[in-house]
Amino acid sequence: SVSRMMLQSVPCRLRALWGPQSGPQARGIAAWATVDPAKLSGSQPGTVQNLVGGKWVDAKAQITLPDPLNGEPFILAPDTQPDEIQPFVHSLRGVPKHGLHNPYKNPERYVLYGDVSFRVAEEMRKPKVFDFFTRLIQRVAPKSWDQAAGEVRVTRKFYENFGGDQVRFLARGFSNPGDHYGQMSTGVRWPYGPVAIITPFNFPLEIPALQLMGSLYMGNKTLLHVDRKVSIVAEQLLRLLHHCGMPKTDVDLLVGAGTTMGQVLEEAKPRSTLFTGSERVAERLAVQLKGKVFLEDAGFDWKVLGPDVMDVDYVAWQCDQDAYACTGQKCSAQSILFAHSNWTKAGLFEKLKALASTRKLSDLTVGPVLSWTTEAMLAHTNKLLAIPGARLLFGGKALTGHSIPKVYGAIEPTAVFVPLEQMLDPKHYKDCVTEVFGPFQVVTEYNTSQLPLVLHALESMSHHLTAAVVSNDITFTQHVLAHTVNGTTYVGIRARTTGAPQNHWFGPAGDPRGAGIGTPEAIRLVWSCHREIIQDFGPVPANVVMKTS
Repeated sequence: SVSRMMLQSVPCRLRALWGPQSGPQARGIAAWATVDPAKLSGSQPGTVQNLVGGKWVDAKAQITLPDPLNGEPFILAPDTQPDEIQPFVHSLRGVPKHGLHNPYKNPERYVLYGDVSFRVAEEMRKPKVFDFFTRLIQRVAPKSWDQAAGEVRVTRKFYENFGGDQVRFLARGFSNPGDHYGQMSTGVRWPYGPVAIITPFNFPLEIPALQLMGSLYMGNKTLLHVDRKVSIVAEQLLRLLHHCGMPKTDVDLLVGAGTTMGQVLEEAKPRSTLFTGSERVAERLAVQLKGKVFLEDAGFDWKVLGPDVMDVDYVAWQCDQDAYACTGQKCSAQSILFAHSNWTKAGLFEKLKALASTRKLSDLTVGPVLSWTTEAMLAHTNKLLAIPGARLLFGGKALTGHSIPKVYGAIEPTAVFVPLEQMLDPKHYKDCVTEVFGPFQVVTEYNTSQLPLVLHALESMSHHLTAAVVSNDITFTQHVLAHTVNGTTYVGIRARTTGAPQNHWFGPAGDPRGAGIGTPEAIRLVWSCHREIIQDFGPVPANVVMKTS
């Protein structure tokens, strides 16, 4: 049973979760690694350190992190306190506003980071390194092997994309002719200098890696703060980067409470801070840092199924993946589904229920929720079920037969149907569009005449990250696209809401603070600013008229 499996030794349990690629010790671990995911346990806990000024250091005290699957203390992480932050403050304050490199200063560092990226990608192509990060992700943010491996694969491809000369190409500028001989204006991409990155738990490798490298590529010195529950992944990534030639003083890593990081930001005053996480913290940081932020915060993401029905099994599978892969803990997860009545007649809801029923804890296709408790998720479910006409399509129950700590949540994949008219009632709308960061979605139905109501519901939402318009009807899709705003919108019969790969922009729209990730456009937007340099070397004409005006 699942309960017996959870109580077995860590290596034995993980053999059941890891794919057929290898056993826990078949390939060993790399020389730069300081932990072994297969051995993390109460008897052999992993240890995380801070990095500041190029040195790995311990905090005065440590905090013990519980294994999210069985509650066993398995990682010791720094509990950095405000009275220990001065080295971090001093490190950031020591960085000039013109950065560690820019088009005029230390341009060889662009080449350096192209080389570092090439070496990291090469290292990640080694099976033992690929498996190391996949397993480590599974240990701290439990998800299926395929989902964890996908995160490592995207990260590796990102590094491949920016090998060679690609880093220097990020800083490409432009020029315009001037008004007279010897004058020319040149636009260049300029670093901010001292910057900070704050990232969440759900993608412990991909988000820190992609945002961190973007900041470094453009010439910034970076203070990195990752959710402490998963900080061991970012720490190991930095050790790999050092191994591949990154200067050790280019990045500081602070592991501790969010309040400690907030104190560092208050005193160090970085020129820009990238935050990925909850809306509540994002808005507080925006005020504290006087707007010097880029945000990728809440993601209540919608999917609209158009009137044309085809490939029902595929669309149902993609809906299940979007809503419940990674236990719904993606900022791009499908939070609400607007299904045209033609799809309900085709049996879509029944197919969704059947697919959700196959998810199980034993292979981590459903798992612990790290930011909502079971009680909170079920209370929200019951609140929606109290809306007139609402009904439970499936789920709505706590998982059983496990040892997941009560501080985390564990529920079955859940869907609550709410009638469209009731959803739009101001008494209910806020509850219907509250993001539950777990295996939960709201489902509703509409007919063709009700499309304006659907668009009104979409317009009323406060955050606009990802969306999907599932239809091959060009007239329908063009109309929906013309009246919506989400920054990453998939369209077509294969449209999805999830997936933040390295091959296209991923980020919100409609907010001037919105951050992107992964692409050259995102890196230039978030990690550099525009500087215009006007060259005017003359010569001064002999007959120039110098009139006072």
